Amino acid sequence: MKSKTLLITKELIPEGIKLMIKGRINSDSADEFQDELKQAMDNGYKNIIVNMIWVDFLSSAGIRVILKTYKELSAAGGRFGIEKPSQTVKNILGMTALDEMLIK
Repeated sequence: MKSKTLLITKELIPEGIKLMIKGRINSDSADEFQDELKQAMDNGYKNIIVNMIWVDFLSSAGIRVILKTYKELSAAGGRFGIEKPSQTVKNILGMTALDEMLIK
């Protein structure tokens, strides 16, 4: 079921795929976010960039999805990163000490 709080668009880039996220990543939308990331991996993309400039909320459910994807791609020799995080996302990742690992 598509979330009413999340819009995800995809863009193919030379090194892989980029997902542009707009909205709130919370317990209602985290499964949709995870499904999009899993679909990208299932389609053979080992390098995934997530643009989060328009994300105005990131819950622990969203952080769980991000960490799971990061670990899976790292184990497969790929890369995962967040580009252009909103100030909210920057703050949350900073508080959880994940900013240096994830923000590209």
